Amino acid sequence: MARDGDSNEPTTQFPGLPAGDDHPGSAPRAGGGGPARGLLWVLGAAALAVVVLLGVQATGLLPEFRNPFTKEQTDRSQPPLLLSIRDLSRYVAAEGNYQVVVDLQNDRRNVPDWLLNERTLFVGAGTVEAYVDFSTISEGAIVRSADGKSVEIRLPAPQLGDTNLDMESSYVFAEERGLLNRVGELVGGDPNRQQQVYRLAEERITTAARDSGLTQRAEENTRKMLEGLLRSLGYERVTITYVAP
Repeated sequence: MARDGDSNEPTTQFPGLPAGDDHPGSAPRAGGGGPARGLLWVLGAAALAVVVLLGVQATGLLPEFRNPFTKEQTDRSQPPLLLSIRDLSRYVAAEGNYQVVVDLQNDRRNVPDWLLNERTLFVGAGTVEAYVDFSTISEGAIVRSADGKSVEIRLPAPQLGDTNLDMESSYVFAEERGLLNRVGELVGGDPNRQQQVYRLAEERITTAARDSGLTQRAEENTRKMLEGLLRSLGYERVTITYVAP
């Protein structure tokens, strides 16, 4: 039976859907998707380009790609300069390890600390060597007996070497600065302030080494070393005396 009007005409649209919209099950029309489809094409092309470049780089045809913003370090230090060379003939007989606490404060009278004050609490660690300088032994300092069984040696008294401040084990425990001091640091600061703390720590360590009997320990160790050496050479009696250098 014939239907009324155009009901027998074929259609590609579901009732209630506007013309031109894709519906489930239907193939998308050419040119559909608009900007979204263009973005997918761009991303696909970029990924393909990366894959191609990596493959070419793996074959060695292109140089290795590097980060243009990578961190670089340039060393412009001057070459070392030889100042002097000297031969050492000292016997290090003892070494002391010390630790001191330096509490250094610089302020002004009648000025509050919050305005003008510098206080540093520094823990300094260092070593001091006690040595005997064999190069100062004079002629006649070694006297052997006629029978060759005894020997007497006069040595210079042990001395203390320079204090070696260990910067890896030393540290600033606390530091206080007034308002004007902080402003001065922003402008230029005082480059000699830390050197003053270091020198004071070295002086304290040197004093501690002198008071700890390090030179007496060096005398005993040197005497034992020489007695053992000379007795192995056949001497039965060994006498070691120390004189002021």
